[in-house]
Amino acid sequence: MDGDTVYTIGELARRTGLPVRTIRFYSDAGVVPPTCRTEAGYRLYDAEAAARLDLVRTLRDLGVGLGTIQRVLDREIGVGEVAAAHAEALDVQIRTLRLRRAVLRAVAKRASSPEEIELMHKLARLSDEERRRIITDFIDESFAGLDVDPGFEARMRSALPELPDDPEPEQVDAWVELAELVGDPGFRAAIRRMAELQAADIRNGSYPEDPARLGRLTGEKIAAAIADGVEPRSEAARPIVDELAAAYAAAFGTADDAAFRAELRRRTQIGTDRRAERYWQLIAVINGWEVWPSMTPSFEWFIEALRD
Repeated sequence: MDGDTVYTIGELARRTGLPVRTIRFYSDAGVVPPTCRTEAGYRLYDAEAAARLDLVRTLRDLGVGLGTIQRVLDREIGVGEVAAAHAEALDVQIRTLRLRRAVLRAVAKRASSPEEIELMHKLARLSDEERRRIITDFIDESFAGLDVDPGFEARMRSALPELPDDPEPEQVDAWVELAELVGDPGFRAAIRRMAELQAADIRNGSYPEDPARLGRLTGEKIAAAIADGVEPRSEAARPIVDELAAAYAAAFGTADDAAFRAELRRRTQIGTDRRAERYWQLIAVINGWEVWPSMTPSFEWFIEALRD
């Protein structure tokens, strides 16, 4: 197609592989107008028109609309600008398709009910910001009006679910379960009670300096006892309970007596909820973090051991 050579629409179709009707459509739309016409009115196209047609076909294959293509051809906008915008749009489409694939895999794996499928698809389609909002709303409600440990609250607010662009079915499952969990009024009430207990301790000046250390000590000591088959109400449990009760009494600045142990049992009951531990496990699965071993059995053992 060099020099002054011109081609009929049929010849141009054979050279480009595009149907005649497509070239005619582009021609009628003014995107690739004919170079000239024969005396009989047939369209003829030169090399420049053919090159223009190649560009139109490429941009259309990339999903660019005819209006935008016309602006590119008229030099109103650059090809680079159009390519960048459409690359971004394709990224969004790819993320959406990956999420849909993950949902379908999760559905296939768990043989979900129609209701579960609808919920799973709805939640997976949410934006990252919308997913985070579900969790931050839960945290806002849990701590509203309470002066809790700033460090603890910061950890809660920093550990938000970040569903990856190409999630595994297990991550989709975890996200659905997490959304259902934080929407459960019973769970919200339990977390609120924990926050109120912590706020009361801070207000009264009795909040331990390192509550995490007490938690680790309890988990480690009792996990070992459970592994050794020690029952919480047995004589073998007594030294373990005495050691832990003394550590808690020292942290709270009080004597380790019967009244304190009754209060310690009450407090441990408030702070022990399998759903709360499940919350952190689900966050870990969604974010691809290591899932820590469960500590709830240790605290349930402790509650039983402190029973009168």
